[in-house]
Amino acid sequence: MTDSAAKRLQPRRSVLYMPGANARALEKARSLACDAVIFDLEDAVAAEAKDEARANVVAALTEGGYGHRELIVRVNGLDTPWGADDVAAVAALPVNGVLFPKVESVSQLDAIVDALDAAGGAGVPVWIMIETPTGVLDVRALAAHTARLAVLVMGTSDLVKELRASHTESRSNLAFALQLCVLAARERGLDVLDGVHLDFRNQPAFEAACRQARDMGFDGKTLIHPSQIDVANATFGYDDAAVAHARRVLEAWEAATAAGKGVAVLDGKLVENLHAAEAERVLAFHDALASRS
Repeated sequence: MTDSAAKRLQPRRSVLYMPGANARALEKARSLACDAVIFDLEDAVAAEAKDEARANVVAALTEGGYGHRELIVRVNGLDTPWGADDVAAVAALPVNGVLFPKVESVSQLDAIVDALDAAGGAGVPVWIMIETPTGVLDVRALAAHTARLAVLVMGTSDLVKELRASHTESRSNLAFALQLCVLAARERGLDVLDGVHLDFRNQPAFEAACRQARDMGFDGKTLIHPSQIDVANATFGYDDAAVAHARRVLEAWEAATAAGKGVAVLDGKLVENLHAAEAERVLAFHDALASRS
């Protein structure tokens, strides 16, 4: 990993939705250990509270004080009565991205970019929800369409509903859709976040869902409750042992290449360039977290 790539690495282990209508929650987010906050103007806000939620979010973002946390606003869709006003209100504020729900077509993406630009948000990264059958099946085209796209976010609750499926602990019924979105993200160098775990009081089930998502290749998980942050951070991050091992892998690899060898051996196992690249990523991730303090 190059120095520039390491500088761009953005840990997104824990991405917490906060309802825009709850001013107290927006205040609390300033002290939570999550990597990112999604100020939610969409699903978490009733129709009669949309204007209040928008005003709360604008006030919170204007005041600031969120430290290292990425600040994302999930707006209502442009096809709703509130979407255009949401974009107009937040596009020019100090946000790290704007998240749009139920994106299914490249024409939607074009309209999203145009709306952001018209509202003073030229260059603001776009995050999109993949939460419908069409969105999943066309995710490769969506991921490739615009350089403004930064993150894919799975909307597993809506996807289960649209599929007429059921929420299961194993999520085997969603495995194809989840993995397809990971593949599309990786092809284009995008981050991809797993959907929320609704049974937030069931800690063992949440831990299992985080491990499953990590093993599939997700960069992190979207969350609905602060109690989920520590588990997500631990699961999608690297502990001290992993960081120490990464350093040893790089040392062995650098010694081997200096000696003109194409492979190294560490603890009886072969080390190749792919292992060195992954070790570099682990260390860059560690450095990105350390730089926050």
